[in-house]
Amino acid sequence: MAAMPAAGAAPAPAADAAEADDAPAADPRVKEIRSPMVGTFYRRPAPDQDPYVDVGASVSEDTVVCIVEAMKVNNEIKAELDGDIVEILVEDGHPVEFDQPLFRVRT
Repeated sequence: MAAMPAAGAAPAPAADAAEADDAPAADPRVKEIRSPMVGTFYRRPAPDQDPYVDVGASVSEDTVVCIVEAMKVNNEIKAELDGDIVEILVEDGHPVEFDQPLFRVRT
């Protein structure tokens, strides 16, 4: 007979993966831009136009970084901080929840 894995051994990798997804960035200068509402995330003002920002882009408090469409209204989301985009966390056209991280910015 084959040996059975220990009862507690299987959940450990899943728990580690969940913790990695929720873990704050190791760099204390990295902040998140979060969604202020439930809606659909769009990186560009129109399908035929360039994204508002890409990884590496410098942003200021007033820089529009994306649109969250809610109830047929396009809401421009501003960075509200100064820094450089280091990660985009949501795919274009995907739904987002209230307070969901959208971008990571190194301040």
